[in-house]
Amino acid sequence: MILKYDVIVIGGGHAGCEAAAAAARMGAKTCLVTMDMNKLAQMSCNPAVGGIAKGQIVREIDALGGRMGLVTDATSIQFRMLNRGKGPAVWSPRAQCDREKFIWEWRAQLDRTDNLDIWQDEACELLVENGEAVGVETVWGVTLRAKAVVITAGTFLNGLMHVGKRKVPGGRCAEPAVLHFTESITRHGITAARMKTGTPVRIDRRSVHFEDMEEQPGETDYHGFSYMTAPRHLKQLPCWTTYTNKEVHDTLRAAIADSPLYNGQIQSTGPRYCPSIETKLMTFPDKDQHPLFLEPEGEDTNEMYLNGFSSSMPMEVQIEALKKIPAFRDIHVYRPGYAIEYDYFDPTQLKPSLESKLVGGLFFAGQVNGTTGYEEAGGQGLMAGVNAALYCGGSNPFVLKRDEAYIGVLIDDLTTKGVDEPYRMFTSRAEYRILLRQDNADARLTEKAYELGIATRERYDHWLKKKAEIERIVRYCDQTNVKPRDINDALERFGTTPMQFGTTIAGLVARPQLSIEQIASALPTLQAALQTDDARQAEIVEAAEILIKYKGYIERERLVADKMHRLEDIHIKGHFNYAELHEISTEGRQKLTRINPETLGQAARIPGVSPSDINVLLVLMKR
Repeated sequence: MILKYDVIVIGGGHAGCEAAAAAARMGAKTCLVTMDMNKLAQMSCNPAVGGIAKGQIVREIDALGGRMGLVTDATSIQFRMLNRGKGPAVWSPRAQCDREKFIWEWRAQLDRTDNLDIWQDEACELLVENGEAVGVETVWGVTLRAKAVVITAGTFLNGLMHVGKRKVPGGRCAEPAVLHFTESITRHGITAARMKTGTPVRIDRRSVHFEDMEEQPGETDYHGFSYMTAPRHLKQLPCWTTYTNKEVHDTLRAAIADSPLYNGQIQSTGPRYCPSIETKLMTFPDKDQHPLFLEPEGEDTNEMYLNGFSSSMPMEVQIEALKKIPAFRDIHVYRPGYAIEYDYFDPTQLKPSLESKLVGGLFFAGQVNGTTGYEEAGGQGLMAGVNAALYCGGSNPFVLKRDEAYIGVLIDDLTTKGVDEPYRMFTSRAEYRILLRQDNADARLTEKAYELGIATRERYDHWLKKKAEIERIVRYCDQTNVKPRDINDALERFGTTPMQFGTTIAGLVARPQLSIEQIASALPTLQAALQTDDARQAEIVEAAEILIKYKGYIERERLVADKMHRLEDIHIKGHFNYAELHEISTEGRQKLTRINPETLGQAARIPGVSPSDINVLLVLMKR
């Protein structure tokens, strides 16, 4: 056994798996410490990946050479592209996965990764010498030493589960909590607090009356998560929808005094955007119904997940309420929903690289930073793993800007603004949504990943070939003219205004009512130009069409982002003692002192720091 490493990763969830794989691909000798090797990347809650903004993050993880997209495509049992009725800036992929196959596909990915060991054990003590993290000790008395340590412990740190008045220590159902590791971290000046999340009841499909539900089929086109794989080879299964009703609500309200959320048993903050059913009743008392989504857990299991019914109510109350729904009148459950409280660490204590400001070589990623969601965890884990490897080699950290990736928005929000509730990514959090589309994550990130060493030459060449084809189609559309007589009959059939004068094909594609495929059906020369020997033809044509159709919006947003880069290029850390700058507001001095921003751009995004405070700093920097 080699007990000395470059990077040690604590925790085998979505953040830990991405962190360990990334660090190892960077060439760092890496050890992933997990309590159960058979539950790597366990989907503790919903067996699904992606969703609004979350799908973009998974595409970015894949473009950077991460593994979540590959694993999701290999284990998907239903795929949908959300927000198709809106512009492509907010199209978001989402997939139901086979929970067990997801774990084993991740295990296979890690087993095939060079420079990576897995050690099944529980970390109990962080080792720090001279202000630097140097390793961990485990409950089995093993000392693992390293140049960098990444903490990705999820909900396990002092985890406490709640069902009604019953409280059971645990990191998730049937798995023990980690009871002392938090204290070994906080004794070095790092502050911790508590958050809570929850998960719904699991239902036996054999007890469900599907005739009383609406079927929600998936999609079967070429879209997926990874840029490197053909999507979906498992059996594709439907989801099902139904609603709560007044009887359900009355049953739950009658027992609200027994809810840990409302009787004082749980004090910590839960996720606003994924509330429990009891929170929905209290927040929206005028609503007579709430939607529920029954989702399969796998190809070969009867277990199903009831999305929308997260709860910590007493077990008998949950079951009684569900039986008031026609589809669940004969319901049999595998286990009730429960809430879980856990420790997290204030992410404003981190640098943009996710390294601690207080302990050198110590990185944090995932729910321990106050986030919620597999995708947010995976994105942080990949970046923490990369930066831990760079730290070991004495290289500058890798930081993504807000106009480069949703991952950049996520980490900047965490380290600059902090959290007062579990953080969940939305497209509305990104000011450059037109630039950060799900279709162009490879264009934004693959070259960076290749230069870093986390993306393979195969992936890079794969992108270059696609890029050349996209540019060829865009160039053809920009340079090829169309006369009215060649297209007007087709335009009338398509329900759009005929042309009076000639224009380029790009001018036609820019019309919101027209697709490039419609135009190609009337122009054989365009149809021929769209053909390619690349198996990704549909993906390439879609990417070219988006670039043509949204050219003006993309260019305008790029100009705005470039202007903001001027502030990002002004590094201010170490230049000021903010407490002595009486030219700026008291709140501004306090917030700047606490966050100690790296750049003027980051300072401008700190809540409580006003534009006038930024102007003062800008003037002082010029002096």
